[in-house]
Amino acid sequence: MSVSVASKDVLVAGPWFADLIFRGLSRPILPGAEVFADEFTLLPGGAFTLAMALRRLGHDVVWATDFGDDLFSQHVLSIARAEGLNEIGFRHHPIPLRSLTVVLSYPQDRAMATYQDRIQPPSLATLLKEHHPRTLLLPSLQYGHATHTALCLAHGLGIQVFMDCQDVPGTLDTPMLRDTLAQVDIFAPNTDEALRLTGTNTVEDALDALADLVDTVIIKRGRAGATAVQHGQRYDVAGIPLAVVDTTGAGDCFNAGFVHAQLAGHDLPDCLAAGVACGAAAITDLGSSAAPNLVQLQQWLSRVPHQ
Repeated sequence: MSVSVASKDVLVAGPWFADLIFRGLSRPILPGAEVFADEFTLLPGGAFTLAMALRRLGHDVVWATDFGDDLFSQHVLSIARAEGLNEIGFRHHPIPLRSLTVVLSYPQDRAMATYQDRIQPPSLATLLKEHHPRTLLLPSLQYGHATHTALCLAHGLGIQVFMDCQDVPGTLDTPMLRDTLAQVDIFAPNTDEALRLTGTNTVEDALDALADLVDTVIIKRGRAGATAVQHGQRYDVAGIPLAVVDTTGAGDCFNAGFVHAQLAGHDLPDCLAAGVACGAAAITDLGSSAAPNLVQLQQWLSRVPHQ
């Protein structure tokens, strides 16, 4: 598969996080203990990863987010500018707006602790009317009356909605969650998120529960690749065997690869392959620093196992 550049048409709406990543921990950290890491870095994460990864793949992304006057805001802003991100969606505030995540990175997974200064985000409906993208990319599970109304508007405007899940509280029994998911075109939790959200014990049962609500459901399965159901048809793409450096940002890079391929007109299996390729690239370095560009994506695609 060859993935070409799609139109400049993605709106990413969501906050950044400054990821303080500790890697090479000799043992799990318990209360009262101190463990030294072999590596440390400070990198932007959160919705930054989605916007940056799509930008590296050739897209002029509109990223709607907020920056304050604190050191972390300025650090992330400087890197966003270095990546060439369009600043039309940036809001600047003369107050601290710190969004921090301490990441304890282990070979197979990571643990995180997060702090965020809160601010009212811009109206999603207003953003959709202003930018009218082909795809709205939401980095986490969102639900409620305001979100439901905005996603109904997106459908009225012909805008595709792609939603990730993340570790957001809620189940299918949570008020408004089912109604909101019904307005999502593509929903992409990982395995743990899908099981928790649906209250099921297997990927197959989680897929069945979510496919009743969403046209296209993707479950990101880490080393096992990704599984999707679209209109009752199941698709599986295996993962690329790799030594893991850090899994932080891999799911977001998967999302960027999938959306990139889809906007280029590829079918679902090829979109899954592009997602797996971008996710695999991400785990070869700390954070999302190894998110691929177009040339690198083609190299990674050649390594995706054929079914």
